[in-house]
Amino acid sequence: MLMSSGEKAATLIYGANGFRVVKPGRFVTCAATGEPIALEELRYWSVERQEPYATPQAATRRLLEDS
Repeated sequence: MLMSSGEKAATLIYGANGFRVVKPGRFVTCAATGEPIALEELRYWSVERQEPYATPQAATRRLLEDS
């Protein structure tokens, strides 16, 4: 996903069944890969860590870092 330089990152609160937008924006940044994720494409996150992930593989890799 390509983001233009004028687009701003959103700030979210991640819950078990969804997320709440605290600061509006078009995307969040994957905690594992650093790639932008459009809010409409965001499917994976950690409630405990309050982090978004681009893919299930990225989520698994990030969660295994502390193991």
